[in-house]
Amino acid sequence: MKKIILFFILGLTAHLFAQTTLKKIAFGSCGHQDKPQPILTTVDSLFKPDVFIYLGDNIYGDSHSMAALRKKYALLAAKSEFQRLKKNAKLIATWDDHDYGKNDAGEEYRMKKQSKKVFLTFWEEPKNSPRWKRAGIYTSYQFQTKGKKNIQVILLDNRTFRSKLLKANPEKDKKDKNDYTVNTDYHATMLGTQQWKWLEEELRKPADVRIICTSTQFGTEYNGYETWANFPLEQAKMIRLIEKTRANGVLFISGDVHYSELNVIKPDGMYPLYDMTSSGITETWDHVEPSDFREGQAFQGNNFGGIEFLENENGVLKIKFSVFDVKGVPKIKKEILLSELQLPKKI
Repeated sequence: MKKIILFFILGLTAHLFAQTTLKKIAFGSCGHQDKPQPILTTVDSLFKPDVFIYLGDNIYGDSHSMAALRKKYALLAAKSEFQRLKKNAKLIATWDDHDYGKNDAGEEYRMKKQSKKVFLTFWEEPKNSPRWKRAGIYTSYQFQTKGKKNIQVILLDNRTFRSKLLKANPEKDKKDKNDYTVNTDYHATMLGTQQWKWLEEELRKPADVRIICTSTQFGTEYNGYETWANFPLEQAKMIRLIEKTRANGVLFISGDVHYSELNVIKPDGMYPLYDMTSSGITETWDHVEPSDFREGQAFQGNNFGGIEFLENENGVLKIKFSVFDVKGVPKIKKEILLSELQLPKKI
């Protein structure tokens, strides 16, 4: 792999990777440390990404004991397939509930500061990184393609600041199902005030493609499980923020649900917002909720996601979105021209 040099630029919150070219990003979530992870071997040997993004549930910690969390991270670190991937690709990560420390938890988890220290230490976050200095673990990165297109990768923190979920009560509201109901409280939040402010600043920075990494799904309808749709005002706020900042080229990737799918939201007056979900590295789920936002079929086997940046001699950029099974066979595919992800020009 071509050497990647990490620079931290004074006054900026983004990490900048200087490398000859960024061709491929792989991503995934939901890998249990007690289980073999052959999907990582497939990622490394067949897809060969420059970067691998861990989207959360990178271990199943679920503990108030930091010693227990560290031991579970150590089991991941000891896996030969993880070591090979780490050697050949740059690893970047955010968390979800199980590596945060408590199932489905948000701001109410009382060990979040201690858990953050364990997380950043395992992922070898440099000591001068802003992630150590502020609450939460959100951050961003900048890359370049061969044709000098700027790729911004934004890792959100959907746990540290998120308001507590409201339990579903089908007897009270017939629209409720599964675990959780919709929260329309104006004060309820997914990201918290400071992270929302930071995200607005990030979306105003120059970039051709912006990959927003969210541990829970952004592009779904309400389904009674953990998604942005539990907080519809926050989901709408994200769409308005993209429009407000005139941020072109936004794509979402997500994890959490133990299957993969491609969803798309088509807001009035702007370009489609795609959300490719890849989950899980080791985990699967036997039921997929219906969704009018889903394109094609969900895939319920172990999987990883891939993004390829394809440029022609005229500088036209095509983004190839895929989900692959453990043998490297593509199960979901979508090609998007960068020109399709542009806000209409103001008159």
